[in-house]
Amino acid sequence: MTGGGSRQPRPQVVDDLAGRLSALGWVSDLLVAGSLATGDWTPSVSDLDLVAVTTGAVGADREHAVSTVHRALDAGTGAGLKLGCVYVDAATLHDPAALHPTWTHGGLVHRILSGVTRAELALHGFAVLGRAPTALLPPVTPDDVRAAARAELSGYWALAARHPSWFLDPVLADLALTSMARGRHSLATGELLTKTRAVEQAAAPAGLVAQLRSRRRGEDVTSPRLRTALTAWRDVRRTVALARRTTPRTP
Repeated sequence: MTGGGSRQPRPQVVDDLAGRLSALGWVSDLLVAGSLATGDWTPSVSDLDLVAVTTGAVGADREHAVSTVHRALDAGTGAGLKLGCVYVDAATLHDPAALHPTWTHGGLVHRILSGVTRAELALHGFAVLGRAPTALLPPVTPDDVRAAARAELSGYWALAARHPSWFLDPVLADLALTSMARGRHSLATGELLTKTRAVEQAAAPAGLVAQLRSRRRGEDVTSPRLRTALTAWRDVRRTVALARRTTPRTP
């Protein structure tokens, strides 16, 4: 097992996934991104964000195989740990627009490998199977981080800004407040910000920030639903507008 990055004890399910994927014979690398890579992982609160590199495309038969693996792990050592993994054909690893089978929240969808995830891998990621992220991905510059943050804000979050009722979901409202803080930080500095640090920079009243902090620690604390939704929605609108204003102009 290889790699570097910020380390903290990782849950057994990560190594279990590595073993099962290696046995399939067509997964060459398994990389850790997200909060586990940055040292900010909280059990049952944070997602486990992994990226598997495959030899060849992941067609229907392979999708069935990885779904079987994940269902078993979600019912076993990964129960409650929000294990997710993007399956990237090595031939499309450098294509930012390519869609890849992705196991997330109990199902298989098709998504890009986002610029933020690429930055997390290049700057903090490590391997539990195969090569280190730095052997697979190019170096990431501060401008790359800014571009990745801008893409996140102008993509999904710009869509969310047009649907204020979405923010009545307390999970989405919390995610919005921390994501906006992370986005603003990346636009300003060209650096990534962990979710724990983002809570302290959330554009919210002090009482709501304290509640966000408690939930980040895994405590069962609730916030006023309508007030939180409104705060989060307004913050998303402001931050999406900021991203648009700071988009570099093409000569």
